[in-house]
Amino acid sequence: MAALIGRPRAEVAPGAVHVPGWLTLEQQRTLVAACRDWARPPAGIRHTKMPTGGVMSVQTVCLGWHWLPYRYTRMAEDVDGAPVKPFPAWLADLGRRAVAEAYAEAPARIYTDADAEAYAEAPAKTYTDADAEAPADSSAGAYAEADAYRPDVALINFYDEHARMGMHADKDERSLASVVSLSLGATCVFRFGNPRSRNRPWHDVELESGDLFVFGGPSRLAYHGVPRTLPGTGPPGIGLPSGRLNITLRESGLT
Repeated sequence: MAALIGRPRAEVAPGAVHVPGWLTLEQQRTLVAACRDWARPPAGIRHTKMPTGGVMSVQTVCLGWHWLPYRYTRMAEDVDGAPVKPFPAWLADLGRRAVAEAYAEAPARIYTDADAEAYAEAPAKTYTDADAEAPADSSAGAYAEADAYRPDVALINFYDEHARMGMHADKDERSLASVVSLSLGATCVFRFGNPRSRNRPWHDVELESGDLFVFGGPSRLAYHGVPRTLPGTGPPGIGLPSGRLNITLRESGLT
């Protein structure tokens, strides 16, 4: 039914925009092939071990900077100690086009005025003592011009049919520039919450292959997660017969 009536772009929360079907099938094929290359050793894909001893059900590979809970390094310390793979310029260009597309026009608003109150006082960014030497740069936030966007980190997550992502906020970057999320393969239920807590209000959005989701400004530090994927829903012909890939682009604010 969605294919017949279309899926309109929507502002899920202040500064959080869903653009369905943004990537063409050819672009999806290109990205899936690139993800396969990035996943190979050295500094390849892995299940991230958390400080609590738990292991994430998604598998992750990084570009530009290697993410560890809860910091970035230039070396894949928890994989094989190899240097992280470089962040390609063409992917940064794609990120800038994504921000331009997401904020080019005012999409339909699906959140309520009551929901908006949860964003009225977004929490301040906090740092460790070491981080305090390099304060946050929020100049390229949600509604800044797209050409100011300089992503230098990509986290690529692979979800099999059993993988999930708990509610979390992306707080490990020193920059508060928008996060760009690209979906490939199986549809997922993406739960987008608020910056105050992991609790409601939140909105569940189905992200299909090729969808774009950008969040910044009041929503930059909002909690979000993936409670489930929908196996068997990916499109044929993109090179991903099962599972879901999610590519998120960020500005680290690091040097």
